[in-house]
Formats: sequence, C-alpha cells, structure tokens
Amino acid sequence: MIRAHILLAQTTTTEDEGDPLDFFRDFFDSEVWLVIRNVTLFFLVVFWLASAYWVYKDARRRIEDPWLLAMAVALGIFPPFVGPLLYMFFRPPEYLEDVRERELEIKAMEESLDTAERCPVCRAAIEPSFLACPVCTTKLKEACRRCKQPLEPLWQICPFCETPVESPRAVENLSG
Repeated sequence: MIRAHILLAQTTTTEDEGDPLDFFRDFFDSEVWLVIRNVTLFFLVVFWLASAYWVYKDARRRIEDPWLLAMAVALGIFPPFVGPLLYMFFRPPEYLEDVRERELEIKAMEESLDTAERCPVCRAAIEPSFLACPVCTTKLKEACRRCKQPLEPLWQICPFCETPVESPRAVENLSG
C-alpha cells in the first residue's frame, strides 16, 4: 500500500511540474494545427498559381516571341514566389501595344513631314501663304497689287479681290 501511495505521488508530481514544451507538443498534435497548416498551404499554393498566372498575362502583353514567353512563364512558375520578382526585374519595359502605337505615331509624323511644302532651294518647310522662304529668302510667290494675298504663278486673276494679275513677262514685253 505504501508503494502504491509513493507511485501515485510520483505521477502527480510529474504531471504538476510538467514540461513547459508540453503545451506546444499538444498544440502541434491537435486537429486545430492540422486545419491551420492545411489552410495556410492551400493559400500559399493559390497565391503561387495566381502569381504564375499574372506573369503569363503580363508577359503575353509584353513579349512577342513565343519561346521567350514560355521562358518567362517558366521563370514565374519554377522558383515559387521568387520567380515573379525576377520576372519583374527583367521584363520588357513597354507593352507591345504601346510600342506599336509609338511606331505608328512616328510613321505618321514622318509622312506629315514628307507632305509638307518645301522651299525649292533650301528644302525648309514652308506654308502656302508664305511669299518668301524664311530661311533662304527665296521669293516663292508674288503678292497681289491690291490685297497683298499670295498668288500662284499660273493665276490670271486674284481670287480674293478679282484684280487682274500682271505677269512679270507681260510687263517686260510692254517695256521692251
């Protein structure tokens, strides 16, 4: 009987003193820990797949070559969570749509420069209302005697004030 009492006393003292890590052991062996761990893993996998999908969508808008697109997506998938960060550092800076738009704007500006009137001497851009080139001072058109509007060389009458145009040759023939 004394022996049973001593054994009972020893078991109660070990339970009362207890290991401070028993709480953690019990927690990690519990169902609550399993649920928390599984939910966390689920969200990590979802976040990893979402980031890989984001890399795919972004690379498709920035990269035209299918092989480079596949490599970007592989980089976004393989080193989980680090791959999308690496992709962000090395991705092309512009969307393909922006590059095409800029090229079209440049082409339109070049075409507008080609269609602009040019001085026959220095090739500077001139406006149809100029009487002389502002760069080389070449006389481009005659001014109407009455309204001072620029006249085209083939015109016989001023379209603005209906004044007959005297051609320089007609003046030379009359004086000669």
